[in-house]
Amino acid sequence: MKKLLLLFTCLVMITISNAQTQDKKWNFGLHGGITQYNGDLGNDFYKTDMAVYGVGGISVSRYISSHFDLNLLITKGTFGYNRPPGYFIGEFTSALVNFRFNVLAPRYAVRPYIFVGGGAIVFDKNLDISPKKVDFAAPSFGAGVNFKVTPTVMINLQETFMYSSEDTRDGVVKNENDMYLMHTVGVTFNFGKKKDADNDGVVDRSDKCANTPAGVTVDKSGCPLDVDKDGVADYMDICPDVAGTKELKGCPDTDGDGIADKDDRCPNVIGSLALLGCPDADGDGVADLDDNCPDTKAGYNVNAVGCPMDNDNDGIINEEDRCPDVTGPASLKGCPDTDGDGIVDLDDHCPQVIGTLTNHGCPEITKEVAIKITQIASKIFFETNSDALKVASLVQLDELAKILKEYESANLLIEGHTDSKGADAYNETLSQKRTESVKTYLMAQGIMESRLTTIGYGETKPIADNGTSVGRSKNRRVELKTSYKE
Repeated sequence: MKKLLLLFTCLVMITISNAQTQDKKWNFGLHGGITQYNGDLGNDFYKTDMAVYGVGGISVSRYISSHFDLNLLITKGTFGYNRPPGYFIGEFTSALVNFRFNVLAPRYAVRPYIFVGGGAIVFDKNLDISPKKVDFAAPSFGAGVNFKVTPTVMINLQETFMYSSEDTRDGVVKNENDMYLMHTVGVTFNFGKKKDADNDGVVDRSDKCANTPAGVTVDKSGCPLDVDKDGVADYMDICPDVAGTKELKGCPDTDGDGIADKDDRCPNVIGSLALLGCPDADGDGVADLDDNCPDTKAGYNVNAVGCPMDNDNDGIINEEDRCPDVTGPASLKGCPDTDGDGIVDLDDHCPQVIGTLTNHGCPEITKEVAIKITQIASKIFFETNSDALKVASLVQLDELAKILKEYESANLLIEGHTDSKGADAYNETLSQKRTESVKTYLMAQGIMESRLTTIGYGETKPIADNGTSVGRSKNRRVELKTSYKE
């Protein structure tokens, strides 16, 4: 027997498994074995040459903690002693409640234990020896070992000692009370429903993540798998095989620019989200990785490779080209000069004719033409006290229109004057109306209104003495002045 116990101890030290008793808290067993007697007529315990009798029983156990459980053992069998000068045989039924201490935790496949408790022994025969039918086992105690076969099946070996409350069953009242020993072997079954609220296969008692979403693979502790140990569960981890950050759903960000390496074109250099994680040193909107002109001035528009735009391909970038859509020389800031007068077409009012800077690229009016305009002005006449042009004036105005068409950039100021006869307000109004009549006629000949300006001065600018008829005649006049002002 000692050798057998030593063997059990060795098995315990080398065999480890994952027992289920903490999940399946109930255990039911079937047991069978033999009984032996120790009393006033002798001691048969652990002796093979003495009388032995059979016993059978059932057990029910309740898990309390990893090392403790409560066991109810009900047995039916025979106790006996058969040796000269007499014999004793009695059938019995016992019910014992034992508090068991398991030496090893549930994870071990071989679990030795000790127990202590008490109960009752009901005898069915030999009542003539003692009128009492019930003895108490006070206490019952012993030891045993459970061998795990499957998560729910165990083989049980147990030694149960019952110390009787009486000393009369063998017919002799002497010394200590009688004792009985049961050697049993049995098969026990763990049962009970595991509680697994989130149905992840890990019972709630062991589940550290009790609200795992359905279908998510979990580890032994019931928490979603996190292969890369970055704190982001695999089912939410976009990069499950490499450690990352929660902010980037488990993906790494080597350069710390807030863009996951998998989406970062420049994972080792800080960049912007707009450029997929790449820097842009000159701020032109093209990543340095793609920028053929990395030193572009701020604010310049660039093409796909980061170089300043040159729409007309004249070698002058748009921001420095006054005429970005028309080819021109660098000396004129990229603008053409069709007539070659040194004034770019953009500023040249007469781009097809050589002119002067003063006249905005248009030729100056010659002295002869200026004299002719003055002569025309002196031949413009109106009906008396009216703004209606006399027929003879129309020929002069036709000639004036031709001159203005020849000098397209020239503007014309039409001034009206009267003598001092009549009220000042009347004279001013009349002079203004007369200049408007001249303007209207010239516009009818194709001269743009924007080139014509009219002012009626009335009698405020005389050039002769209004006290004489000759002087008043000179003061009643129209003056024409040309200019090149915008």
